[in-house]
Amino acid sequence: MKLEEAIKSSKFKSEVHKAVLHVLYTAWWLKTLTVKELKQFGITHEQYNVLRILKGKHPETMCVKDIASRMIEKNSNVPRIIDRLVAKQLVERNNSERDKRETVMQITQKGMELLVASTEVMENKYVNCFTLPEEDAVVLNDLLEKIRAVNL
Repeated sequence: MKLEEAIKSSKFKSEVHKAVLHVLYTAWWLKTLTVKELKQFGITHEQYNVLRILKGKHPETMCVKDIASRMIEKNSNVPRIIDRLVAKQLVERNNSERDKRETVMQITQKGMELLVASTEVMENKYVNCFTLPEEDAVVLNDLLEKIRAVNL
């Protein structure tokens, strides 16, 4: 669907303005798609992100601060997300061996299994939604990095 159809407007200040709206709308579209697919696994996209981060460090543990620094959505309430993952037995929380005042997290076997299943579904969905040739994806990635290279 064209952006103009999606937002029911064709008036843009410039092509740059239209591109900004395109990026925002596409990000919202992807988030909506992700939320819909993850619902069947009983997790949110933020919880999915935390599980992926913990899997990336497995079998090592991570503290909340380190997890938060790797989150896609920087405003996420990581302690609350972890509380919910612990309640679902997808993550375990322990005291750090180095510093008893520090709490560290690790993905559980149940969390690993859920992550494998949900990632398979997500990857299949993305493959079906993103029909970009590899060389176009490289160009898109470069353009998005140029946008974020601006220090705000």
